[in-house]
Amino acid sequence: MVAKILIERKIKPDSLGDILDLYMHLRSLAMRQQGYISGETLVSADCDDEHLVISTWHSLSDWQAWENNPERLGIAQQIESLLDEPSTVRAFTTL
Repeated sequence: MVAKILIERKIKPDSLGDILDLYMHLRSLAMRQQGYISGETLVSADCDDEHLVISTWHSLSDWQAWENNPERLGIAQQIESLLDEPSTVRAFTTL
């Protein structure tokens, strides 16, 4: 079953440049992970400090392996330091 992962983030003021660099680094690493299909980052049309990252994986277990990857965890920790509140992560699978 294909898995879609939705990560919602609320960015601290003046953190956009730093967070974009971290997003790009994280995406470049994810692209080399088993099961990665695609990813995109969206910005709210109403509030430019609200971001939604959507990634697609061949399976939920592929995502979970990447989610627990130590290199990803280190970058995710840096991203979290630039947020007003913790990220919200939700996983969805196809029916």
